[in-house]
Amino acid sequence: MPSPINRSRRAVVTVCTSGLPRSDHERASQAWVARRVAELAGWDYAGEFDPARPPTLRPYFVPDDTLTSGQAARLGIAGEEDLFGGVVPHAFVASKVITHGLPRDCASVPEGWRPELGDRLRPVVLDGFSVFCPDSAGTAGRELLARGGMIRLKPAQARGGCGQLRVGDPQALDAAVAAQDRLQLQEHGMVLEQDLSDATTCSVGQVRIAGLVLSYLGTQEQALDREGLEVYAGSRLHVVAGDYAALEPLATDPLQRQALDCARRYDAAVESVHPGFFASRRNYDVIAGRDAQGRWRCGVLEQSWRLGGASPAEVVALEAFLSPRRPAGALGASCHESHDPAHQPPPAAQVHFHDPLAPRGPVLKYAVLHGNTP
Repeated sequence: MPSPINRSRRAVVTVCTSGLPRSDHERASQAWVARRVAELAGWDYAGEFDPARPPTLRPYFVPDDTLTSGQAARLGIAGEEDLFGGVVPHAFVASKVITHGLPRDCASVPEGWRPELGDRLRPVVLDGFSVFCPDSAGTAGRELLARGGMIRLKPAQARGGCGQLRVGDPQALDAAVAAQDRLQLQEHGMVLEQDLSDATTCSVGQVRIAGLVLSYLGTQEQALDREGLEVYAGSRLHVVAGDYAALEPLATDPLQRQALDCARRYDAAVESVHPGFFASRRNYDVIAGRDAQGRWRCGVLEQSWRLGGASPAEVVALEAFLSPRRPAGALGASCHESHDPAHQPPPAAQVHFHDPLAPRGPVLKYAVLHGNTP
């Protein structure tokens, strides 16, 4: 049903720019989000974008990855109203490496690196470093290990926790660094970061679409996949109409308040340091837990300015806020990824992928609207 907020029709299209191999569930999720956005905004869904045969209506893009300014310009994207996602001045700005500064005497620095961002983010992230060569990785890892506890090595392009390694001594660190692809490390970088125990990962985010701004605060769930690895399993969100300030009444405990504060400060720092950045979809993973000394720590792990795991929950919330019975306060929405071939979705679920025979990754993905929340 066309939204009364939007009077000009557009053609919603998907576009793939990451160059990474894509699974069936990733393609299905991207197409589902694009199709639902078109339905809710009263626009046309035109499938995958073909630059040789562009749609007659002005395109609205749902990319598979954050775009660079150059990519956005070639597609005709001028601002956040033109896409579900984000645009950054340099490709590395979209990855987790911007969360931390570089170690001392780091010889390899990507073009466009702004060291002041790491300084501004330090109060709202965990102890860590970003590196772009093996020597820097060894230096940074040893400094972190000397502070006590385990550390994580996180390749910049890895998603959903995949590819991460935990090490607790210099020998394990050396082996983990030696196993990295040197060219990938030089091109994309890697994060080394303190590991927390008894941890909870919060999601803080915002979507701006169809003349509406929605913000949310929630938590992520983890589960074991069919190979016994811990992977992302979904998010449970509390969603409100309005900017981040509208979330303050929902942040009822210290963890939620600090997670919201960290995400807002991270968001503001990036906008200040990289003025070419803009995004209609923003998501920040914020972790809280105990360090090796038992101290409670909270910090942003990484950002996502692209279609992400929580996007189906964002879309079902968008549907509720665009309906004639728009909620007056907050509502709950969740998305789920299951690796159990016998798992069946609940009756009210909006399913965007279901293949019990899928050889890898989740076999079922769906989103649920839970209605008003306190």
